[in-house]
Amino acid sequence: MSEALKSMLRALFLERYAQFRRHLQNRLGSEDLANDALHETYLRVESMNAPAFIKYPSAYLYRIALNIADDQRKSNARMLSVPEIEGLYELADELADPVRTVEVRAELAALEQALAELPRRRRGIVIAARVDQLPHSEIAQRFGVSPRTVEKELRAGLEHCCERLGKDFVQRYGPGAGKPSK
Repeated sequence: MSEALKSMLRALFLERYAQFRRHLQNRLGSEDLANDALHETYLRVESMNAPAFIKYPSAYLYRIALNIADDQRKSNARMLSVPEIEGLYELADELADPVRTVEVRAELAALEQALAELPRRRRGIVIAARVDQLPHSEIAQRFGVSPRTVEKELRAGLEHCCERLGKDFVQRYGPGAGKPSK
């Protein structure tokens, strides 16, 4: 943008500041939003690279202010309101409970111990299926076994881990799904 055009826009902006503010306030319904938009408009005019010629400079400045106000409104819509923030403070954080933290750590250590007790291939299959969430066909290829062997090894590994953790093994898929093991 030429310095002459920038100077002309700056002078026009300052000359019609009150008019711009009144129009924006009526259009936006908020004095604060209008003032913020005008402040940002001035800063944008100072740093912008606009075309060499502007046919309607007053309308150009007003449109910049409206676009800025619209952007600010959208940005503010993504923020939480005060009641929403207060509601979040009232939620109890179960994970922050020291007793729960100790219980979870102990259970995790027991699971690691149970996994360590498994044969290497079975442990690898359990981790691939439950941690990496790989499909049985891919696990079968990785270990050079059939998908049926993967199912058997996975079931045996999970039953072992459940037994060590004192939990019931519940099959999620296939025959007997949803029933605890005996």
